[in-house]
Amino acid sequence: MRKIVDFVIEKIIFISGLIAIIFVVLIFFFLLKEGLTFFKEYNFSDFITGKFWYPISTPSKFGILSLIIGSLLVTLGASLIAIPLGVMAAFYIAEVAPAGIKDFLKSGIELLAAVPSVVIGFIGMVTLAPLVRSVFNLPTGLTAFTGSLTLAFMAMPTIVSISEDAIRAVPYQYKEGALALGATKWQTMYRIILPAAAPGILAAVMLGIGRVIGETMAVMMITGNAANIPESIFQPVRTMTATIASEMGETVKGSVHYHGLFAIGLVLFIITFIINFIADTFLNRVKR
Repeated sequence: MRKIVDFVIEKIIFISGLIAIIFVVLIFFFLLKEGLTFFKEYNFSDFITGKFWYPISTPSKFGILSLIIGSLLVTLGASLIAIPLGVMAAFYIAEVAPAGIKDFLKSGIELLAAVPSVVIGFIGMVTLAPLVRSVFNLPTGLTAFTGSLTLAFMAMPTIVSISEDAIRAVPYQYKEGALALGATKWQTMYRIILPAAAPGILAAVMLGIGRVIGETMAVMMITGNAANIPESIFQPVRTMTATIASEMGETVKGSVHYHGLFAIGLVLFIITFIINFIADTFLNRVKR
């Protein structure tokens, strides 16, 4: 009976994983079908390297270079803020914080992940954007920097929670052995626990970056939505996700503009796939 139960559970897990892969493949082919229709009417190189996204002008311009730069700038800025703070917070909760408040801190951070992105975007637009404008003396607070701060706040709960689990999963014998050999607590965390927990921490970082690069509502509200190539992080930008969300409901189905938005989705899918592939390759090397 136990063998039958194990066999059934194993097949259910296998089928569930296979269904997930099939869904991802179907999404890719759907985007590919709609996106290739756009490239029959518009040159691919002009689409990638074009600086202007003016789909309703005469003539229409469908360059997404500014959208790609805006997405990467906001993602990079958020990653530079969220990754070090998130990993350090995870180490504090797992290794430094008193036992009485560890669970309280962990629960509070996980609750932050449940806050809807539109609420975070609204709070950022009302409070953070005016603060950035006054502190840096800018004409507007709706900039890539504001978007990076907000998205970093959204990514941190994921990074902290999963990294903390990875740190706690390190066998306690590793820590005892390091301390017995004369290592300080800091040396134990830096030289023993961090390398041992690196695969889990990297997975947490990639999930956090995935949350950032795929975010729509928050960046649409607080980055200014200016489809121009920014000269600095303190200027308004527009991301690919915000472009799709703001324009899809207003386009004529089957038009060049309609298929152009699917082409943006295809490019975003490929960029996300490349990032995850690089991270998975690095993760396998770390495990070896």
